[in-house]
Amino acid sequence: MIKKNAAVRLKNLLLAAALAALLGGCATSGNPKDPLEGFNRVMFAFNEGVDTVLIKPVALGYDAVMPTPVRTGVTNFFGNIADLFIGVNNLLQGKPDQAASDLGRVLINSTVGILGLFDVATAAGLEKHDEDFGQTFGRWGIGTGAYVVLPLFGPRTVRDTAGLVLDVAVDPVANVDHVPTRNSLGALRLIDNRADRLPADRVIEEAALDKYSYVRDAYLQRRNNLVHDGNPPRRTE
Repeated sequence: MIKKNAAVRLKNLLLAAALAALLGGCATSGNPKDPLEGFNRVMFAFNEGVDTVLIKPVALGYDAVMPTPVRTGVTNFFGNIADLFIGVNNLLQGKPDQAASDLGRVLINSTVGILGLFDVATAAGLEKHDEDFGQTFGRWGIGTGAYVVLPLFGPRTVRDTAGLVLDVAVDPVANVDHVPTRNSLGALRLIDNRADRLPADRVIEEAALDKYSYVRDAYLQRRNNLVHDGNPPRRTE
């Protein structure tokens, strides 16, 4: 019954989002930082609804029943997979030392860390980095483009959307041939990531008069910092 009700509510959200998008169209807002604000707010509300109906409740249950060591192991496992292409992106950005460190993390954590379940590399002094193809495009001088909220994927820019396509194309989890295994791993990663963000929910709710604007500005600032490794220029990237 719970699953059926959730499915009905999700279907209603999809219909409402589609109708609102059709009615609102893609009219520009006049805000150079967010020219598609009308459309983005519709997608933001849709994503919030899906999160409220489906993703967050599962993440709360996962967080409540999963022992901390097991959760840490799950996070480490997916983090180890990510380190491979974090290293590739550091190499593409002209940072060979960091790329070597990332690939060293994969080697150590995949062996001594038992398929990445234990983060031995960090204890050995190999720092974990955060890189993706969107950041690589930024380092290459490609502009951000418009801010856009994607269905389910959430906040992005045009540049980060192009990067996301490549991220998914090379993602080892997304390319597992066995469909049930691929879907199970993808769902587990999604819920584990959402559970990691649960502590931030209250902070955002208490700090934001307009949650949409708060999330947008925080996303753009964070991405600018990431592209410039924490030392962004004064002008907005």
